[in-house]
Parts: sequence; C-alpha cells; structure tokens
Amino acid sequence: MAEGEKDRGGGSTGMVHLARLLQFSDSTLPIGSFAFSNGLESALQTGVVSDPESLLSYVHLILRQTARMDGIALLHAHRAARAGDYATLLRADDELFCRRVGEEQQLMLTRVGKKFAELVLKIMPSPTLGRWLDDIKANATPGCLPVGQAIALAHMGVDEVEAFVMHQYGIASMILSAALRLMRIDHLDTQRILFTAQGRVEGDYLSVRDLSLDEMASFAPVFDVLVAHHTTTHVRLFMN
Repeated sequence: MAEGEKDRGGGSTGMVHLARLLQFSDSTLPIGSFAFSNGLESALQTGVVSDPESLLSYVHLILRQTARMDGIALLHAHRAARAGDYATLLRADDELFCRRVGEEQQLMLTRVGKKFAELVLKIMPSPTLGRWLDDIKANATPGCLPVGQAIALAHMGVDEVEAFVMHQYGIASMILSAALRLMRIDHLDTQRILFTAQGRVEGDYLSVRDLSLDEMASFAPVFDVLVAHHTTTHVRLFMN
C-alpha cells in the first residue's frame, strides 16, 4: 500500500498515520484535560505525594488502575467499532462509567469524552462517532473518553495496541502536567518520570487484553479516599 494511501477503515498509513496518531496523543489537545489532576491535588494535600519519587509511584498506581478499568473498556470498544457492533460500544461506555467511583471521576471521563468527540468531528467525518455524540447529548450513553478514543482511532485505522499506548500516555501526561502547577518540580523531573512510567505499558496491555468487560475492576483504596477527600476540600485548583 502506498504511503499516505487510505485504508478501508478510513485511516491512513505510513508517515501520515504516525503524524495523526501523534496529534491525538498531544497533551495540548483542547479537550479540557488540563482542568483535571487525576487525584494528584489531594495526594499532595494529604502527603501521599511529596517529591519526585513518590510522584513516580503515584503515576505507576494510576496507570495500573487505568489499564484495568479504562484500558479494558477502550480495547472492547475498539474491537466493537472495527466490527460495527454499536451495542457493545454502548455497553463498554456504561460499564466503565458505573465502575468509576465518585462524581468527579465520572465528570472527568464524560466531560473530556464529549469534548474529544466534538473535536474529532470538526477534523474528520466519522458516522459512528457522530452517532455516539448524538447519544451523549440525548443522555442515552455517558460518553467516557476511552470509548470516544476507541471509536475515532479505529476509524483512522489505528490498531488496538497503538490505541492503548496512546490512552495510557495521555493519563500519565495529564498527571505530570498538573504536577508542574501543584508542586516544586521541574520539566526535567517530569520527563524522567514520564519516560520511566511508560516502560510498564506493554506489561499492562498484556495483563488486560484478554479480560472481559465483566472483569473490569481495580482495587486502589488510597485513590478512592483521595477522590472523596477532593470533594470536601475548600481550596482547589483542579476539578478532580
């Protein structure tokens, strides 16, 4: 297939494929993720995170939890999008939303998910993504970000491994971007942490790729406590 030629999924190959994947991986993608810290704000306030090394441990915790929740939903939604199975897309969306503890976590997933769908549809046509956005607006589905990413990336011809890596990178990048505004840390430390944390992505993928939606779960009581703490704090820079 010639470089730049479109594949049957509506995507493209070679250099164009990589460039567009990088675009959707960019931490500056205007979907509102800058407003969320994924629990880091409370982790700092309670002393769970206090320095670069404890920040690295926190990023590892969130990536592990995300792989076993959002990552499983993303993989099933991606496979469903490629198969034209819209019912499974909606099930993945609902199952993930119901398993996210706390109103703020649900708000993060759905607000950013809707913004992502709106952005992508401004850039390229995607009938399935358009249908999903209509269902979000009609309150027929929650609109979780990993499901929106799965639909868009499947349409572009991105495989599930690439989609999983992109999602996990986005989570780590979100936390570290918040860290720069919340604690005494510089860009060199955050890039070191990001580089180190990404070393776990293949293991995380292999650990969840064969799990069903019913097996989607994560045991992270410290994180759940931090989420609850953030809803009652009086001084907040981030929405979660």
